[in-house]
Amino acid sequence: MIEHLFGSKTRAHLLRTFFRQPERAFYVRELTRLLDVQINAIRRELELLVGLGLIKEADGGQESFSGEEDDASKEIGYGLRKYYILDQDAVLFAELRALLVKARLLDEQELTRELAGKGGSADLLLLTGCFTADKRAPSDILLVGRLKERAIAGMMKKYERKFGFPIRYTTMSKKEFFERRQMMDRFLFSMFEADHVKVVNELGV
Repeated sequence: MIEHLFGSKTRAHLLRTFFRQPERAFYVRELTRLLDVQINAIRRELELLVGLGLIKEADGGQESFSGEEDDASKEIGYGLRKYYILDQDAVLFAELRALLVKARLLDEQELTRELAGKGGSADLLLLTGCFTADKRAPSDILLVGRLKERAIAGMMKKYERKFGFPIRYTTMSKKEFFERRQMMDRFLFSMFEADHVKVVNELGV
């Protein structure tokens, strides 16, 4: 839906990414990797958003902005890399933030419907981590049941592009789940200890 409002999928994905981390600056190739979009399309949309006053150029050469380290850091001119950051003084900042929050909630509902409907027979679908803003969680999604692994992997890739960030997910059978639960498995304990939402819970846990 949000893509239709903005007239461009790339533009919508960029805005989602910037509003998700409003204090963080991104560089062009980083956004290309995150969104899986060609670099020319990213540059074109960044120029448009700068022109609209929604984002602005940030001081370059500060790798701490993005927290990323890769081979590009060894390239000549690394310190001259151009960064972009959300302009929180933009006239439409508050309105756009509210709109994107609502759009993300709709996207999350769409993701959970797809997982429950097309990911196999799920007995437990638990959301935590990035979906509940709890960094303690070791994974963002836990799926238990007779699952279609390839279908789930495809859905995750699609929604990673839509959300603009990687989704950590874990799948297991009912047998494995109850065995690990009986052993007081640290991973499961951490998942349930973190803030979470049970979208599907046929296991009564």
